[in-house]
Amino acid sequence: MKADPTMEQLNSYYLCPKFEKTFSFLGKKWNGLIIDVLLQEGTLRFREISRQVEKCSDRVLVDRLRELEEDGVVERYSVPESSFVEYSLTEQGKELAPIMAAIHSWSEKWYPADC
Repeated sequence: MKADPTMEQLNSYYLCPKFEKTFSFLGKKWNGLIIDVLLQEGTLRFREISRQVEKCSDRVLVDRLRELEEDGVVERYSVPESSFVEYSLTEQGKELAPIMAAIHSWSEKWYPADC
């Protein structure tokens, strides 16, 4: 039988800067939804993301996309000869797919269908 981890081991795990940084950006309001939309839909223009994450204001969406870009999760492309800007996930962002799938699975199991 496996021994219970000591309090010191638990504290070192929970205080790991990489773990904290990951939860900081995944747990920030709207980031998970933005990532999920880009995982499902691929490259999208700002308006298309805004329509899918409808309760997020445009100002906040701009901020979140910039932060995700700075974290290396989202790439921003300017469309040549146009004012359009497109967003897609980087390889780092795409590697969140199994995590997002696990969150979907967990929420389907534990939250009522009508929420």
